[in-house]
Amino acid sequence: MEETQGKGRFLGIKHFYENQYKKLLIIPFGLLLIAIILIGYKFAATGEIINRDISLKGGVTVTVTSQQNVDIANLEKTLSSKFPNNDIGTNSITQFGRQTGFIVEADVGQEQASALIGEIGNALNKKLLPQDYAVEVVGSSLGTSFFKELSIALLIAFVFMALVVFISFRTFIPSIAVILAAFSDMVATLALVNLFDMKISAAGIAAFLMLIGYSVDTDILLSTRVLKRKEETEMERIYGAIKTGLMMSATAIVAAIAALFVTQSEVIRQIMTILLVGLIVDLIYTWIQNVGILRMYLERKARKRNELQS
Repeated sequence: MEETQGKGRFLGIKHFYENQYKKLLIIPFGLLLIAIILIGYKFAATGEIINRDISLKGGVTVTVTSQQNVDIANLEKTLSSKFPNNDIGTNSITQFGRQTGFIVEADVGQEQASALIGEIGNALNKKLLPQDYAVEVVGSSLGTSFFKELSIALLIAFVFMALVVFISFRTFIPSIAVILAAFSDMVATLALVNLFDMKISAAGIAAFLMLIGYSVDTDILLSTRVLKRKEETEMERIYGAIKTGLMMSATAIVAAIAALFVTQSEVIRQIMTILLVGLIVDLIYTWIQNVGILRMYLERKARKRNELQS
């Protein structure tokens, strides 16, 4: 009985997916609109569309080695109260599950580095000696320049991706569908990452570059199967692409989750978090948005062909 009901629900979902694909387009376009609004609100409030870390906007990074177990959240709260006009961030350094130190990042000038180190020592109730910490200073102009260059690299990568897609398909609508899916994936991922209040480093920008490849990969798979194969029906080709694409995405998602559990590196953790969010979002933009646009394109093409024949 339960098996019959389960099969009935599955057939109902399948029937809705096949016949109400235009209504389903509300989901991806609605998510894109919300994402753009969130990013626009952040830009209006802060003047930036992402939360940049010290490597991209300049500041001081203090790495402290400590045998005592430090409450990172409480340390960040204490330092933020001492530097109310600055952005303070803390991360724990662990080895084999044991805390061996921590990192403090602050968008302060080099002249305030000594004061920051002193406040860290006060929070730990000890005087920090030079051998207890390492200081890295990134100038604000250098950080801004680095961020600008990374942004340009990301834009160039997206433009070249678009050119490759147009050359591959030589058809406007399917090419635009692939590019729109990749763009939507990146915008929605960025909005979600901002909601997580994640500070993006150079590694985070690299993760968005990787995300372009992952997103376009599944979209090109879908478009190639649907447009260039003729031996099956339209829906059979779509389901064949879904089967292969979901296997690819599931493999990448599992790998990203495994890396998040295993790694102790904040750089790898940031990359994998962005990729994981992007891969999940890409499922919507490939298998709902792109499928819907391609089906509308094929229906319009068939309608024109019938009109010419009649």
